[in-house]
Amino acid sequence: MNILKIIPTLYRFIKPRLDSMKYDTFNREDYFRQLGMQIGKNNRIYPPSLGGEPYLIKIGNHCTIAAGVSFITHDGAGWIFTEELPSIQKYGTIEVKDNCFIGIRSMIMPDVTIGPNSVVAAGAVVTKDVPPNTIVGGSPARHICDIEQYKKKLIETWEGQRPEGYLEELDDGGLYSPRDIDSKKIQSRSKLEEHLKKILL
Repeated sequence: MNILKIIPTLYRFIKPRLDSMKYDTFNREDYFRQLGMQIGKNNRIYPPSLGGEPYLIKIGNHCTIAAGVSFITHDGAGWIFTEELPSIQKYGTIEVKDNCFIGIRSMIMPDVTIGPNSVVAAGAVVTKDVPPNTIVGGSPARHICDIEQYKKKLIETWEGQRPEGYLEELDDGGLYSPRDIDSKKIQSRSKLEEHLKKILL
């Protein structure tokens, strides 16, 4: 195999990953915007890539896209018909509305909208629209509970787990950037770790 023929292919594969490495979780939205994605502000985006067609993805404001999430905007299985229909392809859009959390290693399929204030649990495979204010999980993803039930359970758990004085400088209802909140959590990580070891182990 001629190495000179492989170089352009390797370059096309590696360049986007190298470009993405210039960004971090809190400003990666700027990178995706350059690729044609419609994306809001104050997002946390962990994956360096969100699929081959970022221009078919729309993400609102204040969303988290966790590590290993896949946005599938095409149907690659059409390949099996290419001997008969060589140009066959199928594409779809994905939209994540404001204030959503897309959990680690979940997969969002084409033609899906995630409604505002919704959570997709880790590892879920989302094949149809998620209504607003909903928690979904599983494969295929199904309704688990509504956002208010989840919030109530989360608050009850946190009240029992929160170390005394932990992140007191963050006022409830205050407006903080995701980067500021994460920075405060990192500064207080050892206090939280010590406390959780005492109460959970």
